Amino acid sequence: MSAIVVTFFHRPPDQAEFDAWADELAAAARTAPGFVDAVVSVHADPRLELAVSATFGTEAQLHAWLDGAARAAVLRDGRARGLHRASSDLVVVEGEFTPPGVAVFRHPVSAGREADFIAAQGDLTTASARFSGYEGTVVFPAAGPDDEWMTLIRFRTEKLLSGWLSSRQRMEALPTLRSALDDDFSAFSHTTPLGTTVRIENGKTEMTPSWKTAMLVLMVLYPTVMLLARFLGPVLDRVGAEPWLAMWLSQVASVSLMQWALMPFAVARTRRWLDPLEGRSRAVTIRGAVAVCAVYAVTLTLFATVTWLQFWDYPD
Repeated sequence: MSAIVVTFFHRPPDQAEFDAWADELAAAARTAPGFVDAVVSVHADPRLELAVSATFGTEAQLHAWLDGAARAAVLRDGRARGLHRASSDLVVVEGEFTPPGVAVFRHPVSAGREADFIAAQGDLTTASARFSGYEGTVVFPAAGPDDEWMTLIRFRTEKLLSGWLSSRQRMEALPTLRSALDDDFSAFSHTTPLGTTVRIENGKTEMTPSWKTAMLVLMVLYPTVMLLARFLGPVLDRVGAEPWLAMWLSQVASVSLMQWALMPFAVARTRRWLDPLEGRSRAVTIRGAVAVCAVYAVTLTLFATVTWLQFWDYPD
């Protein structure tokens, strides 16, 4: 899953000098493994924060860049030129919870409506600034023709952010923003290890239907338990583990495999189906359910017909 770092800056006396230096920072990032893109925020409107984002393919690659000598050298040069960071770096990993008090949205801005969108974001910033705990809004333009704009909003605490997201003032301002979009905006989502995707949409929490989560867990759990019974069970028997201990150790192995390996693998391949918004349509729902049922059929057939995998009849 991609990871994004957002670095905030105080507004410089010379914006042109900052833009030139930001290009140097982006050029340094391009040489790092896993680099995806780097974007300077929209800063013509003084109500919006000044920031630079860098996206990498994985969180590990992002942290390698953040800890690297190349970035440190460019930042030192920026400080020498009077370009100072306004706060610590903010790291957002897609598929994981955003930091407390932070909301990140993607916007499919209509061609030719970019100025209207920026103005609408400025108006939203003016409204949100009246709420307790508001710390700032940064807007990043699309990195490429097929990408979406990104907006990041910061509040002091998660509770204060939720108050703004569900406020009447925000709801009244959203139609103007939506008029500049090809489709509705979406918030970054988080998917739990067991496949439940959580989104915050217009201040309301949306979650994967529980029946989808249950289907996915069963799809992964059944072959896991069958294979552990076939291959781990005999090992535990040979070392003399008592049944109560053997069962516990088997469950430890099962839970560990599902938590850190098997469920993340399955979730990554069913992400759209699990998403409470993208997976809401009937067509996506049916296609996903049919695919999961097909995996059921394959695993049931496999364990019913391949005697070598049948733990109740394995050789001693």
